[in-house]
Amino acid sequence: MSTWMVVEDEPDIYEVLLAMFEMWGIEGVAFVDGEEAVAWIEDVDQGRFQGELPELALLDIRLPGNISGAMVGERLRKSPKLQNIAVVLNTAYKLTPEEEKQVIDQAAADKLMYKPLPRFNELQKVLEDVIAQRRAKVVTTAKPESG
Repeated sequence: MSTWMVVEDEPDIYEVLLAMFEMWGIEGVAFVDGEEAVAWIEDVDQGRFQGELPELALLDIRLPGNISGAMVGERLRKSPKLQNIAVVLNTAYKLTPEEEKQVIDQAAADKLMYKPLPRFNELQKVLEDVIAQRRAKVVTTAKPESG
């Protein structure tokens, strides 16, 4: 079973996302703020998390507290165990092209989506496409094995 990570401060949104993931046969790991998500990433890096690691992180940009979704993405990219996760940022706030570039660059995000998110089947396809593109990118940047 695949696992996807959600960092979203709106309970209605993350509950709907987790319910959709379940219908798609995907395990969901949810966090309501950046601090909680970063603490979990630290646990993963320190070997304190036993379980399947997520292949996708859906991160709300604006979160309560001091750690934004873009900062969570940035921390994921620094993680030795989670650095190749597909990162999708989302927000309900209109960003300028400069702000979009800044948050995408900060998180090394694969995609930025605006809320409302696409409907059920379309959202699944978009997220699965992002995962496939991230996997392809990881494969092409990995060093070839000698043998």
